[in-house]
Amino acid sequence: MGKYTNIGNAGFEAIRRGLFDGLEISKDSSFEKFLNKYNVIYLDITLFISRASHMRDVVRSINQEVLAEVKHMFDGIQKGTDLAETLLYATEITGDKFIMIIDEWDALFREAKDDVKLQKEYIAFLRGLFKSVWTDMIFDAVYITGILPIKKYGTQSAMTDFKEYTMTQPEPLETYIGFTEEEVRDLCADSEFAFETIQKWYDGYIIGNETHIYSPQSVTEAIRRKRIGNCWTQSETYESLKLYIELNEDGLKEAVVQMLGGGRIKIDVSTFQNDLTTIKSRDDVLTLLVHLGYLAYDIDNKAVYIPNEEVREEFIRALTTGKHMEIARLIRDSEHLLEMTLNMDEDAVALAIEKAHKAGTAPKQAGDTVRRRYGIV
Repeated sequence: MGKYTNIGNAGFEAIRRGLFDGLEISKDSSFEKFLNKYNVIYLDITLFISRASHMRDVVRSINQEVLAEVKHMFDGIQKGTDLAETLLYATEITGDKFIMIIDEWDALFREAKDDVKLQKEYIAFLRGLFKSVWTDMIFDAVYITGILPIKKYGTQSAMTDFKEYTMTQPEPLETYIGFTEEEVRDLCADSEFAFETIQKWYDGYIIGNETHIYSPQSVTEAIRRKRIGNCWTQSETYESLKLYIELNEDGLKEAVVQMLGGGRIKIDVSTFQNDLTTIKSRDDVLTLLVHLGYLAYDIDNKAVYIPNEEVREEFIRALTTGKHMEIARLIRDSEHLLEMTLNMDEDAVALAIEKAHKAGTAPKQAGDTVRRRYGIV
């Protein structure tokens, strides 16, 4: 058993079997049929990036390191100058195909988002593995995970043989994207939080066949810390939120204000090229924010919306600390207006409303935003 290859043998069978005890998969008829029957190659792209002396060496490092290990693990393989060719010889020697798992496939696109040459080298490497006459001879299955779908060139995916399950088209895997409502209810039963409290803050991703999905990190952190809040500012995508909403592509500012007030925005998700740089329209930005988890997508109405209070707080924070000073001022004025209303200060309320009308902005949406923020209907 090496760093990247997981070679099946009896010595590890008990450990591997135990990993699945009590899970639904262990009851499936395919469990015994496939357990420990495959050689598995697991690639963590983030790990390769963190270990590389320079970003430009990442693809070369993946190819060379895994190639060397496969040759070491399988006696008799001397041929092969690249990974695909070496894997082909391995299957000829053993008679067994491989399963490959690539975790965070898009990490290179995110970390080197402006290096088009490196991205094309990476795609060429993947295509060499998964889009050739050798592919079916080498692999029985390949699983790729990441935030972004596979990069598109024009209208086609760079690897069209894959079945993609995304935040805009998750069926039939929607229940595996995050915690389901049933799972969250079970967690709340053993905590001090009522389900309705967790639901208000973290529900809102209604995807696929009307499935309610919750962020596992948000729910578990709230229960563990015994405090409702958000985890988004600790994630790498928070700065991305600020960056992309500041682009103000094609009326993005107005769309964000409308969504903060509870509205939904119609978009076309098909124009998005599945990277962080080919952003040509408001729809591209909003589609990217769906994949990053900052927006939910209503597939029936082809519209996006802010899913819950946790994410709404992050939009407000991003706006009030970013370049959209007009929206930030509007939100602060609305908070002030709400405070004066609750204090029954009629003159101040009248003055604030007159000021909002003269500004020619969107006081209703901003007011809706503030009311939602403080739980006022």
